[in-house]
Amino acid sequence: MTTHDAPPTNDARTSSSGGPDTPADAVAAGNTGAPLDPRQEEQSILYVGMDLGTSRTAVAASNGTREDTFSTIGYPKDVVSRKLLGDGPLFGAEAMAKRLSLSMYRPLEKGVIKAGGEDDDGNAKAARDLVQHAIRLAKPRPDQLVYAVIGTPAEASIKNRKAILDAAKEVVDSVIIASEPFAVAYGLDILTDALVIDIGAGTVDLCRMHGTMPEPEDQITLSHAGDAVDKVLADLIRKNHPELQFSERMVSAAKEQYATVRKSDGNIVVTWPVNGKPTEVDITAEMHEACHSIVPPIADALGKLVASFDPEFQSVLRGNVLLGGGGSRIRGLGDALAAYMTEHLGGGNVTTVEEPVYAGANGALKIGRDMPAEYWEQLA
Repeated sequence: MTTHDAPPTNDARTSSSGGPDTPADAVAAGNTGAPLDPRQEEQSILYVGMDLGTSRTAVAASNGTREDTFSTIGYPKDVVSRKLLGDGPLFGAEAMAKRLSLSMYRPLEKGVIKAGGEDDDGNAKAARDLVQHAIRLAKPRPDQLVYAVIGTPAEASIKNRKAILDAAKEVVDSVIIASEPFAVAYGLDILTDALVIDIGAGTVDLCRMHGTMPEPEDQITLSHAGDAVDKVLADLIRKNHPELQFSERMVSAAKEQYATVRKSDGNIVVTWPVNGKPTEVDITAEMHEACHSIVPPIADALGKLVASFDPEFQSVLRGNVLLGGGGSRIRGLGDALAAYMTEHLGGGNVTTVEEPVYAGANGALKIGRDMPAEYWEQLA
């Protein structure tokens, strides 16, 4: 496997220098050949942008395909489950629906492949299968090369990036690893005077855009993200309603459906069992508190990125905050973040992207398609 840095271009959106710590590192596996004729490129190469997330994985491809799936994989447990379900694996919603018959994996943690635990081999295999499934969702033709740009947390380590590359190398012909918030910004052509926030399940990633490729000091990764909100919500419900019986999945599903920080959205009532009997319980206060718990750490990180920037441009950054990722679907979150910034940072304006699920994948696809033709190497 040979590693290449992005070549310099006249476009400030493309890296002009750097090693493995730059926001976009390209890795190609195999024997290199001559660059493709640009006239053949569109038919011969399928470009895939992939947002490989802890909770969800989304892909956008140059053939117009856009798909997303839960980043969850299940393998049949025994001979009975294999007879019922086949050899597997099963993915996404289908895996979760049949999880009692499966050994379940959620191989990504805080946006990177799990490592250092008891089942590293299982997580590595599940990650490979997930990436392969995501590429299949993009519907490549058998005669096409697959060039993929994969989004990762802004501060993903070299080791974590290599794990993702190892997962991808069996099904793609060339790979670029890109910072998730940078991919969001690139896809929307917001390349300067902006602070981009990508809220996922495992991480919240912030990136300061100022007309060049962002450096490490322009980016911050936080661990208090969607999964942390789920935990806060579960702890609050357990404390205030000890009689309730619920699972982590039930809490996550309730958040997916009702997540809000707005008091005007009405009461949130779930029907969960108490001693086996379905019972209606109001969890409005718990939902508001859990969802709002994400605001202070994000605002504090924004403050650090603003305070360390050129003083003449700090107010411009505060006034142009872009909110993306699945967590941006929490109703009222943008207004709550702007209010917190006004109180603690002296002002702020927050805009939420229109397509939070696909914003990262769309941007990753655009990065791939904008790379010079000679950079994408044909692989034998």
